[in-house]
Amino acid sequence: MRFSDRGKRTAQLEAIKLREIPDHESAGDADFAEVEHRARLFKLVEKLPGDQRRVVTMRFAHQKSIAEIAKDIGRSEGAIKQLQFRGLQSLRAMVGER
Repeated sequence: MRFSDRGKRTAQLEAIKLREIPDHESAGDADFAEVEHRARLFKLVEKLPGDQRRVVTMRFAHQKSIAEIAKDIGRSEGAIKQLQFRGLQSLRAMVGER
């Protein structure tokens, strides 16, 4: 490989690397949009009935398993699954209204 070829190849690699780096402005916008989306969801979760709100929060915000939630709340795993299902169903309906 000649020296001039190496310089061209290096320049090409640098150009490729620059194209792969996300634009800070667009990346920041995406992060901001994600934060806004999560904030809206948490506000909607607050509107759920108590048990549904508690299960959805423990399941998704605290990342607890169905078994852990059942033990903490003192309900059966089946009851927790039903509360989660109904809570998510209500959230989907609320998001659809917007």
